[in-house]
Amino acid sequence: MNSSYKNSAQVSKSIFNTQSIVLAGIGWGVLALLYFLLFSAKVPGPNGTESRAEWYVLGTNIFEALAYLSAGILCLRNWRSPQIMSSRNVWLAMAIGMISYFLGGIFFGYTEIVLKEEPDASIGDVFFVLSYVSLGVGMILAVAARRINLEKWQWLIVLAIGVFGSLLAWWISMQQGTAPENTIVTILNWFYIVSDVLLLIIATTLLLAFWGGRVSQSWRMIAAAAFSLYIADMWFKYASQNPNYQSGEILEVFWVFSGVLFGMGAALEYDASLSRTRRERGRKRA
Repeated sequence: MNSSYKNSAQVSKSIFNTQSIVLAGIGWGVLALLYFLLFSAKVPGPNGTESRAEWYVLGTNIFEALAYLSAGILCLRNWRSPQIMSSRNVWLAMAIGMISYFLGGIFFGYTEIVLKEEPDASIGDVFFVLSYVSLGVGMILAVAARRINLEKWQWLIVLAIGVFGSLLAWWISMQQGTAPENTIVTILNWFYIVSDVLLLIIATTLLLAFWGGRVSQSWRMIAAAAFSLYIADMWFKYASQNPNYQSGEILEVFWVFSGVLFGMGAALEYDASLSRTRRERGRKRA
């Protein structure tokens, strides 16, 4: 009995080690990209209008949902670990953000696929707003916990990316002919735009601040995840201005990439923290 329990524990450890998680994340991202590339084409319907198959749109929602749910679980694992190098509050905020994005996507997909309605403003937006707030808090806490001592040229990079991101977001917003009649929709649109730009700036700062440190690899993934989220959101904002817009455009795969990268960042941080703990214990014994 003890032997079988030990064997199952070892198998579980080997499945959920960092290398397996990273490989699974890369595999999920590649599968999602292939899925979008191969099946995103619109097909003529009975009334002559072109649209994507419902099974395809459902599949894109599944790819995205599982990516964010997995990332949320991995962030929760970091929060529960007393050995984690970054503040546990950072990972709690990130976990809330990931799980909220997962729930928001579920409601968004339900509104679009099952109810056949435009999800301009729905219950899903409550979770999306919570996710952006939580991610922003988590990333700000991560920056605050590290002494920021960037060179002038690094601050110039942050400024340049912030200006570029803001101008692109503003240009996309101005492409919309008439403002939405619903005040809530207008407020939500601007909230998402401002949040995306702020996350982009914070992600750039994190990337430069953690560059070359002990946990640099994990925070590079987090920064890349924020960049991916910005790309997908900006594309959605631009494409959804078309009255015939339907979910599933190729660039929306960056939502899946974002969830995958958040999860990979959490896994790499967990592994780096355990490695440091083992080294410290080894020194004490010596």
